[in-house]
Amino acid sequence: MYNSGTGTVNTGALTGIILSSVIFSLVAIIFAVVIYWRIFAKAGYSGALGLLMFVPIANIIVLCILAFGEWPIYRELNYLRQQVARSPQYPPSPQQFPPSPSPQYPQYGQPQQYGQSQPGQPPQSP
Repeated sequence: MYNSGTGTVNTGALTGIILSSVIFSLVAIIFAVVIYWRIFAKAGYSGALGLLMFVPIANIIVLCILAFGEWPIYRELNYLRQQVARSPQYPPSPQQFPPSPSPQYPQYGQPQQYGQSQPGQPPQSP
């Protein structure tokens, strides 16, 4: 970035390069934080553990825990499966709802009940 023959640095170009690299780095870091947060949250851990991925030695330890440890979500799933296995083997009875009347659709060409008029005809007096 030297100017031709004078030995000075073009500060405008240097500032643009530094500013664009800082913005790109911040976007990449925010994207990585969101990704790690979601991974840890879906595994059943606190999403904040994803921030440890930016600490040099802690990131290896956290990855080993994530890879080889039992995830809390699987622990909960196994517990619920054991609860279902302990419950009686009778299928749950369906809920008894009162029978609903079938919908009353207008019957064209047939007389209506209860003094109701057919569409297009004046109402009948009782």
